[in-house]
Amino acid sequence: MRVDKYLWCVRYYKTRNIASTACKKGHVRVNGQSVKPSREVYPTDKITLRKNQIDYQLTVLDIPESRVGAKLVDIYRVDTTPKEAFEHSDLLQYSKDYYRKKGSGRPTKKDRRDIDDYLDDGPQEK
Repeated sequence: MRVDKYLWCVRYYKTRNIASTACKKGHVRVNGQSVKPSREVYPTDKITLRKNQIDYQLTVLDIPESRVGAKLVDIYRVDTTPKEAFEHSDLLQYSKDYYRKKGSGRPTKKDRRDIDDYLDDGPQEK
């Protein structure tokens, strides 16, 4: 089975187009080598893919006939991704949640005070 189709079948990518684009960009490696989307995948191959700033590592156990349900994915692959990769992702998530996103409503009192302090401490004209 093609590597892009396999990654779509085991639900790492939502569409085959996204999976093949990831292969073309070099985000997918099979046995340590960057691959094209048409590369065939066989049982015992080790796939490494980068998605959402996480390097997933998986081992192919079997080839599915077609896209499988989420509960059946473990029959076809073993996820060997280290826990540190997910911890790093959690830290990134916490750092993003600290500040509000642009356009998410009026400034809070603290934001307004920070803006006022910045404007008052700015360059003074003489």
